[in-house]
Amino acid sequence: MTVRPAPDLPRRPEGPPPAPRPRETRLRALDGLRLVAALMVAAYHYGGRGGEITQSWGSSAQRQFPTLHTYFSYGCLGVQVFFVISGFVICMSGWGRPLKSFFASRASRLLPAYWVAVLLVTAVFALPAVAYEALSPSDVLVNMTMLQMPLGVDRVLGVCWTLWAEVRFYALFALCVVLPGASRRRVIMFCAGWTLAAALTQAAHQPLLDVVFMPEYASFFIGGVGLYLVHLDRRDVYAWGIVAVSFLIGQHYAVKSLWNVSDPNAFAHRTSLGIVAVVAFGFVAVAAIALGWLRWADWRWLTVAGALTYPFYLVHEHLGWVVVRALHRHLGVPASVTFALTIASMLALAWFLNRLVEKPLTPRLRAALLR
Repeated sequence: MTVRPAPDLPRRPEGPPPAPRPRETRLRALDGLRLVAALMVAAYHYGGRGGEITQSWGSSAQRQFPTLHTYFSYGCLGVQVFFVISGFVICMSGWGRPLKSFFASRASRLLPAYWVAVLLVTAVFALPAVAYEALSPSDVLVNMTMLQMPLGVDRVLGVCWTLWAEVRFYALFALCVVLPGASRRRVIMFCAGWTLAAALTQAAHQPLLDVVFMPEYASFFIGGVGLYLVHLDRRDVYAWGIVAVSFLIGQHYAVKSLWNVSDPNAFAHRTSLGIVAVVAFGFVAVAAIALGWLRWADWRWLTVAGALTYPFYLVHEHLGWVVVRALHRHLGVPASVTFALTIASMLALAWFLNRLVEKPLTPRLRAALLR
């Protein structure tokens, strides 16, 4: 009689099962808020600051927009609104997702449009008719890595400093939450630990810790993560505590770095109350989306607006200088019309980048990284 060996039983995977990923519907209001934040930053770059845009207008934007330049100067806080949105979105997209998938999703989302924007701005600035200095080929190549900031290389895109902050947030979230597996407790500990680490970094005055924990911007990312926990359970006291503490710390850093009402040489005087109000707008707007209060804003065009936001953000500043100069100084178009046409042209360019670059390349890059 032949004795057959017992078949191997499937081994039970070691460790706890990964946390289930909550089922999400498209939060189109969040897409609309992204575009609002991007337009805030564009208003700041075109009419709320000095620098290169003064050369494009031919005079200070303060003279071009005697009243509006003060309001435009608050547009720089659109970056803080972006960071709150990013905290919400990254927690949502990273929940229940393995590390490889999270990395592939983030890389494929950021890199295609970024690479093309770097090459496009470099090519335009190299034209003889454009009066702005282009970077050396070596610096442009370093910019393709997104690591120009820590390497001390000049930036092709002025806005890419915010991408460096985003990348560091992704790395922290991936190591502390995505890699071990997302859960409510782990996300709460991540938020509490990062808040404490950022506070200690501020007290320690150590450059390395400052690079890692980003005390000036950490509270905005953390606040967004806390608002995603509110989205999962609006009765979560810990989540609301994270949001409240993040707002209180975030407004402090925003006021500290942007308040200039006492500076006689300031381009436009921002008040501390105005800065706090804009920061509060960012938190309240994302909270309204998290709580479902804006569920009625479910128009399809908001999805298109969200898709245009990232490429618009990348190209609007430097290429906007070129458009403003051409329209206002060379063709004599009034400042208000030039402002509107520049915004419209950058949105149109963003649409082409989305259609011709992001839509075909993003899924291919994601598939290649997952393979």
